[in-house]
Amino acid sequence: MERSSGKREYIEKLSNEDSMIGALAIDQRGALKKMFAKFQTTEVKNEQIERFKEIVSSELTPYASSILLDPEFGLPAASVRAENAGLLLAYEKTGYDASTPGRLPDSLDVWSVKRLKEAGADACKFLLYYDINESDEINDRKKAYMERIGAECVAEDVPFFLELLSYDANITDVSSKEYAAVKPEKVIKMMEEFSKPRYNVDVLKVEVPVNMNYVEGYSNDEIVYSKEEAARYFKEQAEATDLPFIFLSAGVSAELFQETLRFAKQAGSTFNGVLCGRATWANGVEPFVLDNEEVVRDWMKKEGRKNIQELNAVIKETATPIRG
Repeated sequence: MERSSGKREYIEKLSNEDSMIGALAIDQRGALKKMFAKFQTTEVKNEQIERFKEIVSSELTPYASSILLDPEFGLPAASVRAENAGLLLAYEKTGYDASTPGRLPDSLDVWSVKRLKEAGADACKFLLYYDINESDEINDRKKAYMERIGAECVAEDVPFFLELLSYDANITDVSSKEYAAVKPEKVIKMMEEFSKPRYNVDVLKVEVPVNMNYVEGYSNDEIVYSKEEAARYFKEQAEATDLPFIFLSAGVSAELFQETLRFAKQAGSTFNGVLCGRATWANGVEPFVLDNEEVVRDWMKKEGRKNIQELNAVIKETATPIRG
Protein backbone atom coordinates (compact mmCIF):
# COMPACT_ATOMS: atom_id res chain seq x y z
CA MET A 1 0.00 0.00 0.00
CA GLU A 2 1.34 3.40 -0.98
CA ARG A 3 1.49 5.65 2.07
CA SER A 4 0.91 9.41 1.74
CA SER A 5 3.77 11.80 2.41
CA GLY A 6 1.83 13.15 5.39
CA LYS A 7 1.48 9.73 6.96
CA ARG A 8 5.15 9.00 6.30
CA GLU A 9 6.17 12.18 8.13
CA TYR A 10 4.00 11.28 11.12
CA ILE A 11 5.47 7.77 11.29
CA GLU A 12 8.96 9.28 11.22
CA LYS A 13 7.98 11.44 14.22
CA LEU A 14 6.90 8.28 16.05
CA SER A 15 10.12 6.41 15.23
CA ASN A 16 13.68 6.69 16.51
CA GLU A 17 16.83 7.64 14.60
CA ASP A 18 17.08 4.06 13.32
CA SER A 19 13.55 4.20 11.83
CA MET A 20 12.32 1.74 14.45
CA ILE A 21 9.49 2.30 16.90
CA GLY A 22 10.40 2.18 20.58
CA ALA A 23 7.17 3.50 22.01
CA LEU A 24 5.91 3.68 25.56
CA ALA A 25 2.28 2.66 26.14
CA ILE A 26 0.20 3.97 29.00
CA ASP A 27 -3.27 4.23 27.47
CA GLN A 28 -4.64 1.78 30.04
CA ARG A 29 -7.73 2.99 31.84
CA GLY A 30 -9.78 0.20 33.42
CA ALA A 31 -6.74 -2.05 33.73
CA LEU A 32 -4.74 0.73 35.41
CA LYS A 33 -7.53 1.38 37.91
CA LYS A 34 -7.47 -2.33 38.81
CA MET A 35 -3.71 -2.12 39.36
CA PHE A 36 -4.22 0.82 41.71
CA ALA A 37 -7.03 -0.95 43.55
CA LYS A 38 -4.64 -3.71 44.63
CA PHE A 39 -2.86 -1.22 46.89
CA GLN A 40 -5.72 0.91 48.24
CA THR A 41 -9.09 0.33 49.87
CA THR A 42 -10.61 3.65 48.80
CA GLU A 43 -12.05 4.30 45.36
CA VAL A 44 -9.46 5.02 42.69
CA LYS A 45 -9.85 8.62 41.58
CA ASN A 46 -9.47 9.87 38.04
CA GLU A 47 -6.99 12.45 39.30
CA GLN A 48 -4.70 9.64 40.48
CA ILE A 49 -4.73 8.04 37.05
CA GLU A 50 -4.01 11.35 35.35
CA ARG A 51 -1.15 12.15 37.71
CA PHE A 52 0.51 8.75 37.36
CA LYS A 53 0.41 9.05 33.58
CA GLU A 54 1.97 12.51 33.84
CA ILE A 55 4.83 11.17 35.94
CA VAL A 56 5.47 8.26 33.56
CA SER A 57 5.38 10.59 30.56
CA SER A 58 7.66 13.26 31.99
CA GLU A 59 10.23 10.80 33.34
CA LEU A 60 10.35 8.17 30.58
CA THR A 61 9.56 9.85 27.23
CA PRO A 62 13.11 11.27 26.98
CA TYR A 63 14.10 7.64 26.27
CA ALA A 64 11.16 6.65 24.02
CA SER A 65 10.49 7.38 20.36
CA SER A 66 6.84 8.08 21.17
CA ILE A 67 4.12 7.56 23.76
CA LEU A 68 0.64 6.05 23.49
CA LEU A 69 -1.95 7.75 25.68
CA ASP A 70 -5.74 8.00 25.91
CA PRO A 71 -7.63 11.29 25.51
CA GLU A 72 -9.75 10.56 28.59
CA PHE A 73 -6.98 10.72 31.21
CA GLY A 74 -3.79 11.16 29.20
CA LEU A 75 -3.84 14.65 27.71
CA PRO A 76 -2.06 16.25 30.71
CA ALA A 77 0.63 13.57 30.28
CA ALA A 78 0.86 14.36 26.57
CA SER A 79 1.61 17.99 27.38
CA VAL A 80 4.63 17.09 29.55
CA ARG A 81 6.23 14.55 27.24
CA ALA A 82 9.74 15.12 25.94
CA GLU A 83 10.07 17.15 22.73
CA ASN A 84 11.57 14.17 20.92
CA ALA A 85 8.58 11.92 21.60
CA GLY A 86 5.74 11.51 19.12
CA LEU A 87 2.16 11.04 20.31
CA LEU A 88 -0.34 8.27 19.60
CA LEU A 89 -3.85 8.64 20.99
CA ALA A 90 -6.25 5.76 21.57
CA TYR A 91 -9.68 5.97 19.94
CA GLU A 92 -11.41 2.98 21.53
CA LYS A 93 -13.40 2.81 24.74
CA THR A 94 -11.62 0.83 27.42
CA GLY A 95 -12.65 -2.83 27.77
CA TYR A 96 -15.73 -4.32 26.14
CA ASP A 97 -19.32 -5.17 27.02
CA ALA A 98 -19.10 -8.70 28.43
CA SER A 99 -22.91 -9.06 28.37
CA THR A 100 -22.92 -8.92 24.56
CA PRO A 101 -21.28 -11.75 22.55
CA GLY A 102 -18.30 -10.93 20.38
CA ARG A 103 -16.31 -8.28 22.26
CA LEU A 104 -17.60 -5.68 19.82
CA PRO A 105 -15.51 -2.53 19.25
CA ASP A 106 -16.70 0.91 20.31
CA SER A 107 -15.04 4.30 19.86
CA LEU A 108 -14.98 7.09 22.42
CA ASP A 109 -18.22 9.06 22.31
CA VAL A 110 -16.91 12.60 22.02
CA TRP A 111 -13.86 11.87 19.90
CA SER A 112 -13.11 11.43 16.21
CA VAL A 113 -9.87 11.08 14.29
CA LYS A 114 -10.18 14.77 13.45
CA ARG A 115 -10.41 15.63 17.14
CA LEU A 116 -7.50 13.33 18.04
CA LYS A 117 -5.41 15.13 15.44
CA GLU A 118 -6.50 18.51 16.81
CA ALA A 119 -5.41 17.31 20.28
CA GLY A 120 -1.90 16.78 18.91
CA ALA A 121 -1.96 13.12 17.87
CA ASP A 122 0.60 11.95 15.34
CA ALA A 123 -1.42 8.75 14.90
CA CYS A 124 -4.72 7.15 15.83
CA LYS A 125 -4.58 3.81 17.66
CA PHE A 126 -7.55 1.47 17.90
CA LEU A 127 -7.69 -1.81 19.82
CA LEU A 128 -9.72 -4.64 18.29
CA TYR A 129 -10.44 -7.99 19.92
CA TYR A 130 -10.68 -10.56 17.14
CA ASP A 131 -11.40 -14.27 17.00
CA ILE A 132 -11.01 -15.72 13.52
CA ASN A 133 -13.47 -18.46 14.50
CA GLU A 134 -16.32 -16.15 15.53
CA SER A 135 -19.43 -16.01 13.35
CA ASP A 136 -19.47 -13.95 10.16
CA GLU A 137 -22.24 -11.87 11.73
CA ILE A 138 -19.83 -10.70 14.45
CA ASN A 139 -16.65 -10.48 12.40
CA ASP A 140 -18.27 -8.62 9.51
CA ARG A 141 -19.35 -5.94 11.99
CA LYS A 142 -15.74 -5.65 13.16
CA LYS A 143 -14.40 -5.49 9.62
CA ALA A 144 -16.82 -2.70 8.69
CA TYR A 145 -15.89 -0.78 11.84
CA MET A 146 -12.19 -0.92 10.95
CA GLU A 147 -12.98 0.21 7.41
CA ARG A 148 -14.68 3.30 8.83
CA ILE A 149 -11.73 4.15 11.10
CA GLY A 150 -9.28 3.58 8.26
CA ALA A 151 -11.30 5.96 6.10
CA GLU A 152 -11.27 8.60 8.86
CA CYS A 153 -7.49 8.32 9.07
CA VAL A 154 -7.15 8.70 5.31
CA ALA A 155 -9.37 11.79 5.41
CA GLU A 156 -7.21 13.37 8.12
CA ASP A 157 -3.95 12.05 6.64
CA VAL A 158 -2.78 10.53 9.93
CA PRO A 159 -1.50 6.97 10.42
CA PHE A 160 -3.84 4.22 11.59
CA PHE A 161 -2.19 1.95 14.18
CA LEU A 162 -4.41 -1.11 14.66
CA GLU A 163 -3.84 -3.12 17.82
CA LEU A 164 -5.07 -6.70 17.42
CA LEU A 165 -5.75 -8.95 20.40
CA SER A 166 -6.73 -12.53 19.71
CA TYR A 167 -9.14 -14.58 21.80
CA ASP A 168 -11.35 -17.65 21.64
CA ALA A 169 -15.03 -17.34 22.45
CA ASN A 170 -14.94 -20.80 24.02
CA ILE A 171 -11.70 -20.53 26.03
CA THR A 172 -11.91 -18.09 28.91
CA ASP A 173 -8.25 -18.23 29.99
CA VAL A 174 -5.91 -16.88 27.30
CA SER A 175 -2.93 -17.81 29.48
CA SER A 176 -3.91 -21.49 29.45
CA LYS A 177 -2.21 -24.37 27.69
CA GLU A 178 -5.43 -24.93 25.76
CA TYR A 179 -5.36 -21.42 24.34
CA ALA A 180 -1.61 -21.56 23.66
CA ALA A 181 -2.26 -24.43 21.27
CA VAL A 182 -4.62 -22.41 19.07
CA LYS A 183 -3.02 -18.97 19.43
CA PRO A 184 -0.56 -19.08 16.50
CA GLU A 185 -3.24 -19.63 13.86
CA LYS A 186 -5.48 -16.96 15.37
CA VAL A 187 -2.75 -14.33 15.52
CA ILE A 188 -1.40 -15.02 12.04
CA LYS A 189 -4.77 -15.17 10.27
CA MET A 190 -6.10 -11.98 11.83
CA MET A 191 -2.91 -10.21 10.73
CA GLU A 192 -3.50 -11.46 7.20
CA GLU A 193 -7.06 -10.11 7.25
CA PHE A 194 -6.30 -6.62 8.51
CA SER A 195 -3.30 -6.19 6.24
CA LYS A 196 -5.72 -5.92 3.30
CA PRO A 197 -5.70 -2.45 1.66
CA ARG A 198 -9.42 -1.94 2.30
CA TYR A 199 -8.72 -1.19 5.98
CA ASN A 200 -6.07 1.48 5.31
CA VAL A 201 -4.01 0.30 8.30
CA ASP A 202 -0.50 1.76 8.41
CA VAL A 203 1.05 -0.14 11.33
CA LEU A 204 -0.12 -3.27 13.13
CA LYS A 205 0.41 -3.56 16.87
CA VAL A 206 0.28 -7.29 17.60
CA GLU A 207 0.96 -10.09 20.01
CA VAL A 208 3.81 -12.47 19.46
CA PRO A 209 2.33 -15.60 17.86
CA VAL A 210 3.05 -17.97 20.77
CA ASN A 211 2.83 -17.94 24.54
CA MET A 212 6.52 -17.96 25.46
CA ASN A 213 5.72 -19.57 28.80
CA TYR A 214 4.98 -22.80 26.90
CA VAL A 215 8.02 -22.75 24.59
CA GLU A 216 10.70 -25.39 25.10
CA GLY A 217 13.57 -23.85 27.06
CA TYR A 218 11.40 -21.00 28.36
CA SER A 219 8.95 -23.15 30.30
CA ASN A 220 9.51 -24.78 33.66
CA ASP A 221 6.28 -26.70 33.36
CA GLU A 222 4.26 -27.87 30.37
CA ILE A 223 5.52 -27.45 26.81
CA VAL A 224 3.20 -26.70 23.90
CA TYR A 225 5.79 -25.75 21.27
CA SER A 226 9.31 -26.92 20.56
CA LYS A 227 11.80 -24.14 19.85
CA GLU A 228 11.64 -25.06 16.16
CA GLU A 229 7.84 -24.85 16.09
CA ALA A 230 7.81 -21.51 17.90
CA ALA A 231 10.45 -20.11 15.53
CA ARG A 232 8.38 -21.22 12.55
CA TYR A 233 5.34 -19.37 13.87
CA PHE A 234 7.36 -16.15 14.26
CA LYS A 235 8.54 -16.49 10.66
CA GLU A 236 5.01 -17.20 9.39
CA GLN A 237 3.71 -14.18 11.27
CA ALA A 238 6.20 -11.88 9.55
CA GLU A 239 5.28 -13.34 6.17
CA ALA A 240 1.56 -12.80 6.83
CA THR A 241 1.74 -9.04 6.31
CA ASP A 242 3.40 -6.45 4.11
CA LEU A 243 2.69 -3.75 6.69
CA PRO A 244 5.07 -2.58 9.39
CA PHE A 245 4.24 -4.36 12.64
CA ILE A 246 5.29 -3.83 16.23
CA PHE A 247 5.00 -6.09 19.25
CA LEU A 248 3.07 -5.32 22.41
CA SER A 249 4.41 -6.54 25.74
CA ALA A 250 1.08 -7.98 26.97
CA GLY A 251 2.01 -7.39 30.58
CA VAL A 252 4.91 -9.87 30.74
CA SER A 253 8.07 -9.05 32.67
CA ALA A 254 10.67 -6.78 31.13
CA GLU A 255 13.15 -9.68 31.09
CA LEU A 256 10.83 -12.10 29.29
CA PHE A 257 9.81 -9.48 26.74
CA GLN A 258 13.45 -8.77 25.89
CA GLU A 259 14.17 -12.48 25.54
CA THR A 260 11.12 -12.81 23.30
CA LEU A 261 12.42 -10.12 20.95
CA ARG A 262 15.78 -11.87 20.69
CA PHE A 263 13.99 -15.15 19.93
CA ALA A 264 11.88 -13.41 17.27
CA LYS A 265 14.98 -11.99 15.57
CA GLN A 266 16.69 -15.38 15.53
CA ALA A 267 13.53 -16.90 14.04
CA GLY A 268 13.60 -14.44 11.14
CA SER A 269 10.85 -12.08 12.25
CA THR A 270 10.99 -8.66 10.60
CA PHE A 271 9.09 -6.74 13.29
CA ASN A 272 9.69 -2.99 13.31
CA GLY A 273 9.75 -2.19 17.00
CA VAL A 274 7.57 -2.31 20.09
CA LEU A 275 4.85 -0.49 21.96
CA CYS A 276 5.65 -1.50 25.50
CA GLY A 277 3.58 -0.63 28.54
CA ARG A 278 3.40 -2.48 31.82
CA ALA A 279 6.73 -4.24 31.33
CA THR A 280 8.31 -0.78 31.68
CA TRP A 281 6.34 1.02 34.41
CA ALA A 282 4.06 -1.45 36.25
CA ASN A 283 6.25 -1.77 39.33
CA GLY A 284 5.96 1.98 39.81
CA VAL A 285 2.26 1.71 40.71
CA GLU A 286 2.85 0.39 44.23
CA PRO A 287 5.17 3.21 45.38
CA PHE A 288 2.86 5.77 43.75
CA VAL A 289 -0.08 4.52 45.82
CA LEU A 290 1.71 3.68 49.07
CA ASP A 291 4.48 6.27 49.22
CA ASN A 292 4.68 9.69 47.58
CA GLU A 293 5.47 11.32 44.28
CA GLU A 294 9.14 11.78 45.11
CA VAL A 295 9.54 8.04 45.69
CA VAL A 296 7.79 7.07 42.46
CA ARG A 297 9.78 9.62 40.44
CA ASP A 298 12.95 8.16 41.92
CA TRP A 299 11.76 4.69 40.87
CA MET A 300 11.05 5.94 37.34
CA LYS A 301 14.45 7.63 37.11
CA LYS A 302 16.22 4.43 38.12
CA GLU A 303 14.22 1.26 37.41
CA GLY A 304 11.82 2.67 34.81
CA ARG A 305 14.65 4.27 32.87
CA LYS A 306 16.70 1.07 33.15
CA ASN A 307 13.79 -0.98 31.78
CA ILE A 308 13.26 1.27 28.78
CA GLN A 309 16.96 1.75 27.96
CA GLU A 310 17.60 -2.00 28.13
CA LEU A 311 14.61 -2.53 25.84
CA ASN A 312 15.90 0.14 23.45
CA ALA A 313 19.21 -1.72 23.20
CA VAL A 314 17.39 -4.95 22.37
CA ILE A 315 15.23 -3.18 19.76
CA LYS A 316 18.36 -1.81 18.10
CA GLU A 317 19.75 -5.37 17.88
CA THR A 318 16.60 -7.11 16.76
CA ALA A 319 14.07 -4.86 14.98
CA THR A 320 13.88 -4.00 11.27
CA PRO A 321 13.76 -0.34 10.14
CA ILE A 322 10.49 0.89 8.64
CA ARG A 323 10.83 1.59 4.94
CA GLY A 324 8.61 3.90 2.90
